[in-house]
Amino acid sequence: MREKQVFAMNGFLAIFFILALLGGGAASFLVSESLVFPIIAVVVSALIASGIGMVQPNQAKVVIFFGNYLGTIRKSGLFFTVPLTIHSKVSLRVENFNSEKLKVNDIEGNPIEIAAVVVYKVIDSAKAKFDVEHYHKFIQIQSETAIRHVATKYAYDNFDDTDKITLRGNPDEISEELKRELEDRLQIAGIDVIETRLTHLAYATEIAHAMLQRQQAKAVLAARKEIVEGAVQMAKASINQLEADGAFELDDERKANMVNNLLVAIVSDRSAQPVINTGSLY
Repeated sequence: MREKQVFAMNGFLAIFFILALLGGGAASFLVSESLVFPIIAVVVSALIASGIGMVQPNQAKVVIFFGNYLGTIRKSGLFFTVPLTIHSKVSLRVENFNSEKLKVNDIEGNPIEIAAVVVYKVIDSAKAKFDVEHYHKFIQIQSETAIRHVATKYAYDNFDDTDKITLRGNPDEISEELKRELEDRLQIAGIDVIETRLTHLAYATEIAHAMLQRQQAKAVLAARKEIVEGAVQMAKASINQLEADGAFELDDERKANMVNNLLVAIVSDRSAQPVINTGSLY
């Protein structure tokens, strides 16, 4: 099916013509007391009235004549088209669909919860009306199917410090891919996908605590790595400065002890306890 225009004219002219017919029929009855012309006037007026309708802004009326699609009227206002036709309304306004929280497995098999919002509008009223059964329900099912499909192609998060795309780390890329997939799926229904965005993304409750511990451990390891690297640089700089000043000489054993003490004091997550060596009492 393809949307096409149908014959339509100003509906107020049709109403004026109906009033003129009815007025002429009434006048004819009063003059001649004959019912022929009044009956014809009433029948013709009823036929004309069956072709009158109204279109709201951002709305379309699909015109059906005894099961045949004649065309679509998009111009808002009162109109007159082919009599004895059915005028089916199709909204052209921008609409939102908020999916439910879907529980799926990412590419690594971790159960996650995901949801998205889809912003769309009808651009072909004929496809939306005739090519699918209840296009709102069609959008809902296809959107949830696309969300599940995209979610299973990527990992929730990246623990390997690589540049691969993840659901949490690349929301814009995931939204764009979801939009492209929905456009392919909803094209048959004459739907234009304007935007898609993830509205909810989290690990499933049964593994959320374990994954949180994993993230915390990764953060602790990264922090410890930076602390150790800084401590090594500080110890190296301290020994070099002492040797450069020439205050005293350090052999290899004393250097090792100093480096050990400095690393313990800097790397430890607790305050260092100073120990004063006063020498032997005896």
